[in-house]
Amino acid sequence: MESPVPLQAVPRARGGWAAAAGIAAAGAGVAAGELAAGVVSPSLSPLTAVGGAVIDAVPPGVKDWAISVFGTADKAALLVGMALVIAALAALAGVLEYRRRFTGAAVMGIFGLAGAAAVLTRSQMTPMSLIPPLLAAGAAVVLLRVLVQRLHAWDVSVPVHPSASQPAAAAGTTASPVAAQSRRSFFQFLSVTAAASAVGGVLAGIWRGATMAVTEARARITLPTAASPAKPVPAAADSGVAGMTPLVTPNRDFYRIDTALSVPAVNPDTWVLKVTGMVAREVQLSYADLLAKPLTERHITIACVSNGVGGDLIGNARWLGWPVRELLAQAGPRPDADMVLSRSADGWTAGTPLEVLTDNRDALLAVGMNGEPLPLEHGFPVRLVVPGLYGYVSATKWVTELKVTRFANDAGYWTPRGWSERGPIKTSSRIDVPRSGRPVNAGTVVFAGVAWAQHIGIRKVELRVNRGPWREADLATGISADTWYQWKLAVDLTPGQYEVQVRATNLAGQPQDETARPPAPDGATGFHTVRVDVKS
Repeated sequence: MESPVPLQAVPRARGGWAAAAGIAAAGAGVAAGELAAGVVSPSLSPLTAVGGAVIDAVPPGVKDWAISVFGTADKAALLVGMALVIAALAALAGVLEYRRRFTGAAVMGIFGLAGAAAVLTRSQMTPMSLIPPLLAAGAAVVLLRVLVQRLHAWDVSVPVHPSASQPAAAAGTTASPVAAQSRRSFFQFLSVTAAASAVGGVLAGIWRGATMAVTEARARITLPTAASPAKPVPAAADSGVAGMTPLVTPNRDFYRIDTALSVPAVNPDTWVLKVTGMVAREVQLSYADLLAKPLTERHITIACVSNGVGGDLIGNARWLGWPVRELLAQAGPRPDADMVLSRSADGWTAGTPLEVLTDNRDALLAVGMNGEPLPLEHGFPVRLVVPGLYGYVSATKWVTELKVTRFANDAGYWTPRGWSERGPIKTSSRIDVPRSGRPVNAGTVVFAGVAWAQHIGIRKVELRVNRGPWREADLATGISADTWYQWKLAVDLTPGQYEVQVRATNLAGQPQDETARPPAPDGATGFHTVRVDVKS
């Protein structure tokens, strides 16, 4: 029950406890948001987003004053100031919620929206970055509501004393058992919330501190110029169709699939890659050693084996790295070895055929992605990129070890879980425009999409309408055989509903498999199909 109670029945201290409830709820919400950011948005959290937005908005004169007063502690001073402001507003939210239901909750909700708005202003923003501020606001609202409900329950259980000038207990009236129980319930939940806020804040501070230290280290890195630069992207590689997937996927939009509960924060200054196992000599490589090598830059499309037909777990980027074959040549694999077990900083492993790491393909120990150091969530400081294989057997992020071994002796993380051992990528194609289910106007309808057969290349793409004859599409120039290709085809359609399918044929003359199969155990097959409603 939360109906107002007579003022004479409510001790003045209740306002203080309501403020405390607001501070505890907000603190727990902020801690939850920061912890969530460590999992889904390691390079950007609600607090860092708000702090960055504040720094951007502050006039230069104020910034200069802060630096002159606080020196190198200016960021710490900003965080303290933010904490004080949050605490003051949270206390206000608690009092407002105590006086009128949902008013304080609305203030907490505005906190979340402000955090989300700040996230949207940051260059590191990804769609996942919006989850932490919204989660923080949701947690704070729920906790505040529960705390205030218990505070009101304490209120209504206090016997009303005839004297309006003092509480019943102060006048010598013994608190009822119901009042004592209500008071105890409130303080227990308040204590638990405050403790959770404190513990969560400490854990988030440790977690985020390590991540931010690595983020700052990454920001100081200047990648060397490639000894073998990527060829310019041909103008004819872009189909020019509006709404198409970009030919080169921006880092912020690149898919992320891995088993890491939290993104590993690997300091490049202490990172070491070891080559072990069936080798003539073990080799160790530091990050500085790697940057000093003659690096290669290439556009390479990588894909996840979990990508369903027509799915978006695939992306194309410009990678900078050192050819893995050069490192393995230094170690000297034994003739009977046939696999390299790569290990991530979080313990994840992938089993890659030795032959694909030692042939002429551009399998890289990548340090750069689209002209900048790898983002944390994409494997900073170093990851593997191998054309022609699904990521689960090749694209190890945060790589720390290459163990030369045999398939008969070792297995990567996913192989014992039912996935195939070697994972070559299947020839596939996708319709991006128009989107399935979206109406289009009658007349000439332009269909467009992408097709891929990494390390083989695409020969042609064909389209058919309502299971009719296949028509060959216009295939854009490929960047290379290791990337996807864009395609388009204009089709005249009258009003009605249509089923449209696409298929690709690779440069080896092999058409993609028509049989519909799920991703497990070695990649999905079948023709991507869209249904188009053509309006008059």
